[in-house]
Order: sequence, then C-alpha cells, then structure tokens
Amino acid sequence: MNVFTSRFLLFGFLLLFLNGQIFSQSNKKADTIKRNKIYKQSLIPIGLIGLGLIANRSDFEKKFKIKLRNSVGNDFHFGIDDYVQYAPIAEMYVADAFRVEAKNHWFEQTKYLLISQALSGGVVQLIKYSTHKIRPDASNNFSFPSGHTTLAFTGAGVLYQEFKDTAPVLAYSGFAFAITTGSFRMLNNKHWLSDVLVGSGIGLLSSYLIYHFEPLKNFNPFKKVKRISFLPQIGASHYGFYFVYKF
Repeated sequence: MNVFTSRFLLFGFLLLFLNGQIFSQSNKKADTIKRNKIYKQSLIPIGLIGLGLIANRSDFEKKFKIKLRNSVGNDFHFGIDDYVQYAPIAEMYVADAFRVEAKNHWFEQTKYLLISQALSGGVVQLIKYSTHKIRPDASNNFSFPSGHTTLAFTGAGVLYQEFKDTAPVLAYSGFAFAITTGSFRMLNNKHWLSDVLVGSGIGLLSSYLIYHFEPLKNFNPFKKVKRISFLPQIGASHYGFYFVYKF
C-alpha cells in the first residue's frame, strides 16, 4: 500500500465522476448542458486533487512543513480546526432559521449534506487505510487525506450550492472556514500539504456530484410541514441536531 495505491483509488473516484452522466434520464440537450456545468464546476476540485498527488511525499512538501512550523514555533497548537470544520454546516441551518431563501427545503439540504459527507468520508477512509501515510507529528499513519479538511469543504460545497443564487456572500463564506480548517491542520502539525489539498478536492467534488445527480430527489416527508425547523447543536465535547416545532 503506497503512493501508487492512493493515486489508483483517487483515479477510480474521478472515473466514477466522469462516467456518472450515463444515469441521467433527461433529454439530450438538457443532459449536455447539465454535464458541461458539472465539468466546469469540477475543474477546481480535480485540480486540487491533482496538485495534492504531485506534492504527496515530495521534498517540497517536507520543506514546506518545516518552514511552516518554524514560522509559528514547534510547540504551536491551537485547536480551532476541531470546531471551524463544522461552521459551514452551522451557517446553513442558522440561515434556514432566519428564513434566508435557499435552493432546497431544510430536509433536502440535510439529505444532500449527509449523502455528500458519506461519499467524501467513505473515499477518505478508504484511502487513509490503504496508504498508511505517517502524520507530521508521527502520532499515527492515517494522515492522507485530511478528514477535517474534507468534512469542512464538503459542508462548504453544500452551503455554496444552496445559497449561491440567493445569498452569494453567505454561499462563499463557508470556503473561508474550510480554508481555515485546512490551514490549521497544517499549522498544528497534524497534516501535510498534500493531505489538505486532496481532502479539499474530495470534499468539493463530492458535494458537486450529489447536487448534480440529486439522489432521492422526491423523498421529503416534511416538505408540506411549515412549523418544523432543523438546527445544529455544537458544544465543547458534543455535536448534534435538534428539531424546533412552532405551535
């Protein structure tokens, strides 16, 4: 299990994306427009994955890590990355609570978020347990890719898809939190540059794929219920969600 294995797994993930359009049932013209759109949206995440694969285990990556740690001090640690990874998700539900117009109902948002996270998380775990890359701090050998960064960029991708047409500032704000997450994973000596680059690419691509194909599109038992809201609950040692019902 080595660098070749990680590239093979990621190549398979990208092939799944490139051939996924065969499942579409719409007319050819609409199919072509939709396919071209997802290709354009995928340029950035595929580029991030490609750069990460090039940097993986390279001398440049090792020197970058040394310079980065020297700039903040070898004893530096600030655990903000454990929290800001969830910020894009929290933003989405807070926006729903304040009735900011979104692309989808809160249940569909949650549905696509969970499916996106399952896809990106599954790919990341498969690669982690296949490559066994040692973390910069040598705490374990599950460094590649970064799970925190993947989760943050998956959430940011979902936030972007939901609010890009109605609240652009909100839609893009999630990426600031995602970049902060990836940056602090490196500053805290938990991940290499390539771990963060590939994790961000997988997260973005997963959310784009889910919003392109819209699995379980018509499943929403709460669509006609107007008095229920779904909000995140994030504490120092716990994360979850709760329902709010207005009588």
